[in-house]
Amino acid sequence: MNLNINNLQKYYEGQPVLNIENLTIQAGSLLGIIGPNGAGKSTLIKTIAGLIKASSGSIYYDNNKFSSKIQKHMTLVFQKPYLLRSTVFNNIAYPLKIRNVERKEIEKRVIEVMDFIGIESLKNQKAWTLSGGEAQKVALARAIVIKPSLLLLDEPTANIDPNSILVMEEAIKKFHKENNSTVIIITHNLGQSKRLCKEVAFMNKGKIIEIEKTDRLFNSPKHSTTKKFIEGEIII
Repeated sequence: MNLNINNLQKYYEGQPVLNIENLTIQAGSLLGIIGPNGAGKSTLIKTIAGLIKASSGSIYYDNNKFSSKIQKHMTLVFQKPYLLRSTVFNNIAYPLKIRNVERKEIEKRVIEVMDFIGIESLKNQKAWTLSGGEAQKVALARAIVIKPSLLLLDEPTANIDPNSILVMEEAIKKFHKENNSTVIIITHNLGQSKRLCKEVAFMNKGKIIEIEKTDRLFNSPKHSTTKKFIEGEIII
């Protein structure tokens, strides 16, 4: 899914939190968004997902404005997963059920995605008994089971164990490679953005300061603010 963002602004209580003049994200991109706390990263991704209404400006999805039809082809994974009080299987199956997928196809696709992420053993476990890493894997499985054209990830591996982080990163890379979906990930983990992303955007004070191929941004940032952030002079 192509994204075209123009003159996007968002204000909270009169204070600007987003001011994106122009941002184009090509279909099939795997884009990381980095920046300090309060930069507007989560506000941007929630606005793209249609959860927050912009104060002004526009976002076009494959040249179309946001609609329920567009929404069916995107998913968002939060830093803290919101799971149904049911089994892992039912959690992953839920987005397929609301899209009226046939029962046999649901079972087939849920089993496939659990195998894909390595959580087959959790099939009948209750969601509230899961560890943090397990819950995040289930949230990711639920997000990708519909094979979205646009996958949005807001700090999906924050506060989980290193092994679970690596499993999720591999699943994200594999999903992207097999489906050529557009993937946007917000992360405070600079190493993660290097491992995962083809391009990285640096945000600060609601603006996209710089967007470049990953190696170029980390090795030769154009802007002094980007360089200071990468070198740790700007606190995350």
